[in-house]
Amino acid sequence: MDKFVPDMYQKNIYVIDYEGLKKRGIKCIIFDLDNTLTSPTSIKTSKKLIKLIDDLYEMNFKVIIMSNNFKKRIAPVKDALRVDCLAMAMKPLTFGFYKILKRYHLQKSEVVIIGDQLLTDIWGGNKTGITTILVNPVSLVDDITWTKFNRILEKWVMKRLIKKDLFAKGRYYE
Repeated sequence: MDKFVPDMYQKNIYVIDYEGLKKRGIKCIIFDLDNTLTSPTSIKTSKKLIKLIDDLYEMNFKVIIMSNNFKKRIAPVKDALRVDCLAMAMKPLTFGFYKILKRYHLQKSEVVIIGDQLLTDIWGGNKTGITTILVNPVSLVDDITWTKFNRILEKWVMKRLIKKDLFAKGRYYE
């Protein structure tokens, strides 16, 4: 069950201590797209999101969107935020994570993934050995069919994690 426990858990991407990540030696932030940065049905990027990404660039972070979705879905957000991306990552499989590590000459200790799903983002990041941060989904209403199925499995996993006092929804930590 430990493989599903995030290193950190925060309410959303805007309350994360990025300075703290920098001090820990993090150089690259991988963001999941759907329900982490935007709603799964939206290609719009808010001014708040654009400012956050600009601030992260000013802090010298490499920012990458890593999504299980198609390139066509990611492209408008990628372009608006001026970030690199990896589409069809097939998280929780690890080859997408390793592709990023190799392409950008990064060590596992220099990378964090921030996402909204235990079964894809967190499990994949933990299997790879990078830092993982779980955030609450932007919207549960807009989940696509596959994600709705994952959420059902995620609830089952959460119950077991809560039972073992390894994790609890709403109990945020760094």
